[in-house]
Amino acid sequence: MTTMQITPTENNVALRRGDFQSLAEALDYAATGVTGMNFYSGKGELVASLPYTVLRTAARSLARKLLGLGLPRGARMALVADTDADFVRFFFACQYAALVPVPLPAAVHLGGRQAIIENLRKLVVSCGAQAAMGSHSFLPFLSEAVAGQNVAYVGEPAYFDALTEPNVELQAPHFEDVAYLQYTSGSTRFPRGVMIPQKAIMANLAGIIDHGLCVRSGDRCTSWLPFYHDMGLVGFLLAPMASQLSIDYLNTRDFAMRPRLWPALISRNKATISYSPTFGYALCARRLRPTEIEQYDLSSWRIAGTGAEPIRADILDDFSYLLAPAGFRSEAFVASYGMAECSLAVSFAPLGKGLEVDRICAQSLTESRTAVPATDGACPGGIKELVLCGTVLPGHEIEIRDEFGRQLSERQCGVLHVRGPSVMSGYLGDAATTSEVLSPDGWLNTGDLAYLVGGQVVITGRKKDLIIINGRNIWPQDIEYLAEQLPEIRSRDAAAFSVPGVDGEETVVLVVQCRHFDESERLRLINVLRGQVREEFGVDCIVELVPPHTLPQTSSGKISRSMARAEYLQRKPELVNI
Repeated sequence: MTTMQITPTENNVALRRGDFQSLAEALDYAATGVTGMNFYSGKGELVASLPYTVLRTAARSLARKLLGLGLPRGARMALVADTDADFVRFFFACQYAALVPVPLPAAVHLGGRQAIIENLRKLVVSCGAQAAMGSHSFLPFLSEAVAGQNVAYVGEPAYFDALTEPNVELQAPHFEDVAYLQYTSGSTRFPRGVMIPQKAIMANLAGIIDHGLCVRSGDRCTSWLPFYHDMGLVGFLLAPMASQLSIDYLNTRDFAMRPRLWPALISRNKATISYSPTFGYALCARRLRPTEIEQYDLSSWRIAGTGAEPIRADILDDFSYLLAPAGFRSEAFVASYGMAECSLAVSFAPLGKGLEVDRICAQSLTESRTAVPATDGACPGGIKELVLCGTVLPGHEIEIRDEFGRQLSERQCGVLHVRGPSVMSGYLGDAATTSEVLSPDGWLNTGDLAYLVGGQVVITGRKKDLIIINGRNIWPQDIEYLAEQLPEIRSRDAAAFSVPGVDGEETVVLVVQCRHFDESERLRLINVLRGQVREEFGVDCIVELVPPHTLPQTSSGKISRSMARAEYLQRKPELVNI
């Protein structure tokens, strides 16, 4: 590794679009070029460069050392997925050694040291890791987490690098082998280990590179997304490598502290592709100083992708307006939909058109699960705006089904099902749950509620999050959005869900992070929120105010409604047995 920035605008090898048999084969090819990875500090300084040719050599050497430990083919190795070159090297060493890397969250939880350790322990036990690696700063947490488990080897990178490199033959991965284990974000239940075969990830990468992003020679990527989340791992580690693109990385924690580093890095290196969930664009816009915007040049940014959570067109419009003086174009926005169980991507909106919004009657969607266009007549319950997430990847199929498994017609809302070569082989060690969501003929029940418009997917929410009151369907994100319109409530400050009421009927609960300490102000806010929910949705609502930064989040940074509900019930034990 060096600290000399990799800055090629053109690679010296012909562009291939992910059409490889394995991740190892893809890196073999990328290593014949001059592209690679750059890692930046929280001050925006280059701290390490990793050309693909150096990565290949280092990963193969490390793979021999891992094989020297006697780990069997297919053994799982837990890797704390910090945004650094060591994680990348270990991930690809596992590919060459036919081991299964398992990225673990490199996140500091608000619950403190014990929360970090307990989360790591659950994941290590779940995946049955036989070896584990963590950076120097995370090793104390990891070591305590694996204590008493059947983990034969645990250490920081230097521990494994110091091993003797035996003269052994590397293990070529097979097309059917599990390439890696990806833990779901856990927004609705405890994360499950998704088994992604080599054939599935290569099919998904080919679809992303050729269809979704239409990668071309001279493209360059920038990312702050964590490697332990599917968008960060697949979209911005594996996809750039498989298409021989250079990429510039910011650590996720550094982005959270200084989000303006993101557009600054894109501007400096003339990046063309970068993604973020909606909250990332909102955070960046909130922290940018108007006086510094014109110092950026974002005219190179041709794909500003978004996904991983409900897409808020209003937030992206604000970002576009704010950054327009820097050359950012709203046409660069690309909405997409995906999930770990499909490797990553399921659908992409067309490039160069910006966001397409479907304006529908909210009451029709709530009462009849029909997306009636607002232009078709009056909408007494108001208008709902949802972003179109594009068409399914080539070679894949999608269907919208009702609760009886019947396929629904266009604009009828139901559960989204997908079938194709990118779908997982199953959840590790959980055949029962696998059979619940994956049919014998290959159809995956995504658990997401959606409808189709002209072949494009429109996501309305998670089935498990849906609030049903007196037979009416209420989307929690609609209640949360209503709360976020108040000046003292920010994006991702609210979580809505339902709990059993004293009469057996479900009751809506809205937990809001509040920065007010004055009791009269807090009471005013509660009354305003209850009144707005009653007026907008016709239901009574319990409003609970909690301190800032206390709502639980998934590994991908989304508010976890299921965990928020569980924590609320812990605070209200009298409701648990009602």
